[in-house]
Amino acid sequence: MDFDLSEDQRAFQDTARQFAADVLLPNAAIWDATRTFPADALRQACGLGFGGIYVDEAHGGAGLSRLDAALIFEELAAADPSTTAFLTIHNMVAAMLARFGNDAQRQKYLPAVLAGDSFVSYCLTEPGSGSDAAALKTRAVAEGADYRINGSKAFISGGGRSDLYVTMLRTGDDTSRGISCVVVENGTPGLSFGAPEKKMGWNSQPTSTVNFTDCRVPQSNRLGQEGEGFRFAMMGLDGGRINIAACSLGGARACLQTALKYVTERRAFGRPIADFQALQFKLADMATELEAARLLVHRAAVALDRQDSDATLRCAMAKRYATDVCFRIVDEALQLHGGYGYIQDYGIERYLRDLRVHRILEGTNEIMRVIIARKLLEAA
Repeated sequence: MDFDLSEDQRAFQDTARQFAADVLLPNAAIWDATRTFPADALRQACGLGFGGIYVDEAHGGAGLSRLDAALIFEELAAADPSTTAFLTIHNMVAAMLARFGNDAQRQKYLPAVLAGDSFVSYCLTEPGSGSDAAALKTRAVAEGADYRINGSKAFISGGGRSDLYVTMLRTGDDTSRGISCVVVENGTPGLSFGAPEKKMGWNSQPTSTVNFTDCRVPQSNRLGQEGEGFRFAMMGLDGGRINIAACSLGGARACLQTALKYVTERRAFGRPIADFQALQFKLADMATELEAARLLVHRAAVALDRQDSDATLRCAMAKRYATDVCFRIVDEALQLHGGYGYIQDYGIERYLRDLRVHRILEGTNEIMRVIIARKLLEAA
């Protein structure tokens, strides 16, 4: 095993770090406070190749690996986890279009998606089916050359703002085999959106319900064959779990670095608080857990790149551990700042709010434990 990054990996890692420092960090607190969707910044990121990181070069993407993507997302999230998380969703859907779409669909949608001229949302969760995704009820009924869609999706990042909604719909029976995947374009009659959700964090990306009321979409917008949607969704979620774990790494790393600087400058009882062994032990644990989480994420990314048989297990492990541990690291960093950590000017509270949802989305960490246990028992 070689834990050293290649020259190319260091190059795009440096590019992401510089973009984060120049564009994301100076604006992240403003976007958060004003609930502004930073479309221009996202387009700039896409201009660097960050809109289709693991879309193959033949279809216009950067052709990088899942490990490469994890490196990039960690750097971007060290400045702004919320905006970076939206970019991870954009990448996940771009990869689905490239992998599961036909030539006509790729030609129609991918160029604008990769350039950031079209933003995309992933629509799986429903008000009555979160963790039990296979129980979704939004239905698409075939009528001539179209589908007539009725139902709604909940907690959709980019809801009302994205240009394309890659949506899981029931076209067949009530099992997972009855689910298909359809691209719905913004502006389609019958497509509407709920009011933007008022959230604890992730304020730079709008979140809303997506509603379908006799919404007619051409069957030619279906990715793959009828009944393949749930398989597509689960394949996308493995990579999504690595992506969101990488965002947690970035946020936790930034807060650890801020805490290290603070404890060397803050004085109490006549000396820097970094001199107190209790705080030294806390910092040591934070750094160790962050490194352990990073190794687990990178190992899962490699497994997914290789299409290893245990990739789903490793992605679930990485997501569960990294998002739990990194949230705790941010919380400890806030505690080390005392009352100042609670003040917006110091920035840590923004990371705390943004990272909290990572333990819920892409499958809750309770569901990650179910997946891990099931895979272990299958192999026993």
